[in-house]
Amino acid sequence: MRRFMVLASLAPALALTACAGYENTTRDAVVGGALGAAAGAVIGNNTGSGDAATGAAIGAVVGAAGGAAVGCQRDNVCPWSQNNDRHSELYYDSRANRYYYTNRGDGCTYWRNGEFRGC
Repeated sequence: MRRFMVLASLAPALALTACAGYENTTRDAVVGGALGAAAGAVIGNNTGSGDAATGAAIGAVVGAAGGAAVGCQRDNVCPWSQNNDRHSELYYDSRANRYYYTNRGDGCTYWRNGEFRGC
């Protein structure tokens, strides 16, 4: 049972390693999963029924999800990110020598790095 819990907790992080172009997402998910598993095992062992394996599994899942969220922001591939240029058409502002895009949700424009440009 313990082996199953460990494998189940690492599955999301291992699945992300197959994604090319998501270096930070993958690395941060693995690191977050490992740190979460360690913290969860300690917390699980010292509280409640003293079940370190369950704490490690919960910590690994939460840590991997948090790490992946941070990593995808650094990779600029999050679907919810304002500056995700893979989901927005970029335009070039020759006066500012910068790229910008129009947010389809609010109609405002933002610089490529996510800074507000105007509405």
